[in-house]
Amino acid sequence: MRKLVVLLFILITVMGISGVGIWWAIGSVGGEEKTVTFVIPQRRGDFKVATVLKEQGLIKHEWAFGLLWGYWLIIPEGLRKEQIGEVLTKILGWDDGKTEQWNNYYQTTTAEYQEGVYFPDTYLLPKDESGEQIAKRFIARFNEKFAPLSEQFLAKDIRWTTGLKIASLIQREAAGSQDMNLISGIIWNRLENNMKLDIDATLQYIKGKSGGYWWAPISVADKKLQSPFNTYIFRGLPPTPITNPGLAAIEAALNPQETNCLFYLHDRSREIHCSETYEGHMENIKKYLL
Repeated sequence: MRKLVVLLFILITVMGISGVGIWWAIGSVGGEEKTVTFVIPQRRGDFKVATVLKEQGLIKHEWAFGLLWGYWLIIPEGLRKEQIGEVLTKILGWDDGKTEQWNNYYQTTTAEYQEGVYFPDTYLLPKDESGEQIAKRFIARFNEKFAPLSEQFLAKDIRWTTGLKIASLIQREAAGSQDMNLISGIIWNRLENNMKLDIDATLQYIKGKSGGYWWAPISVADKKLQSPFNTYIFRGLPPTPITNPGLAAIEAALNPQETNCLFYLHDRSREIHCSETYEGHMENIKKYLL
């Protein structure tokens, strides 16, 4: 499991019984002042930061940590906006109205911010922060991470919105970062050849939460769903990103692997196999999936 290292600079001086109360409650167990590297698993949304800090002897009382700072929130790569809303609802205790406001924020105003810019990362949210403020916080983090790449996208004459759409497809289609540049190369090849992308993840995006699950398996009938996001019907990219990609997927969109392949699949071990022709793709299906 990939991990995100968060450097928590806890420089706390124990002040004794005459010290300030809150520092007594949250202060380090020992009496020394030091810098600590604290590791948070990126894909564990239920990770209790304050609990683990207490278990490791870095703070005295976890309740005071939450009271002072707010809520830790881990947003994994590849979630759509509504899934992030579910995480926020669970952590922040939102009611249905607040969740709905989150889901609809930017839906009718700025198309570029509807999806894809809520950057996956670890956040410390103030207790009183609103959904609108949280959205702007996530977008600000996206801008911060994307800024070093903006000149490279511009040099290759790729609009940032185009790059983000491709990155979102890569994020959902790849079995891991090792696949991303190859999948990027295949997507670019199909676009340049005016081929339909035929990407299953776009159908999953159309279906939303199906049978209680996001990104549920698709059926043959789903390929006929009437939506501008259906890449089995319409050529080109979907109207918006379909998920919120991480930095690796964004970089892959910028740096596609050079390949002649136009088709790909993953076998049951999640290993990728690509082919240059439809006939070769059908042979791969027979070999690896049937």
